[in-house]
Amino acid sequence: MSAKGVRPQTLVTIALVVGVLGWLLLRLTGGSQSLPTAGWSGVVLLAFMAAGVYWAGVPVQKMREGSTAKPISPLRAARTLVLAQAAALAGSALVGWYAAQALLLLPDLDIESQRARLWVMLGHLVVTVLLVIAGMITQRKCRVDPPTGPTAADGLPEPTGGAPA
Repeated sequence: MSAKGVRPQTLVTIALVVGVLGWLLLRLTGGSQSLPTAGWSGVVLLAFMAAGVYWAGVPVQKMREGSTAKPISPLRAARTLVLAQAAALAGSALVGWYAAQALLLLPDLDIESQRARLWVMLGHLVVTVLLVIAGMITQRKCRVDPPTGPTAADGLPEPTGGAPA
């Protein structure tokens, strides 16, 4: 991770690598017949996770904007940032995994049971994209921009007034 946080290029790379490796692994182990079964409960769980990650960043954003009378601890803000970044990274890996499974199901769309499994995989794919988006939005909410204006050699802002040291 860079000083600016998780970058979208990193997330795309993770999704592509996991997708290709997952597709190869599943293809070598039996194709669409070897796919693990996934249910709609996983879609609901991932949607709640995405909502939780998003709402975890709301108090941090309000504190940054100064629109709350109740301050939060810096440790909580740091933990929220780590949660957001972990959600984005894990979500991008899951995007690749569910995309690989969906691709394996495409040749068997004429079979009703495989078509039903594809809809479940696409549901998982959509909510994992939402998890990535929630992580990136929350990461942005936690961002503290560097101070603007003149800085001293040590990187601290120059004093704006008062007696010289």
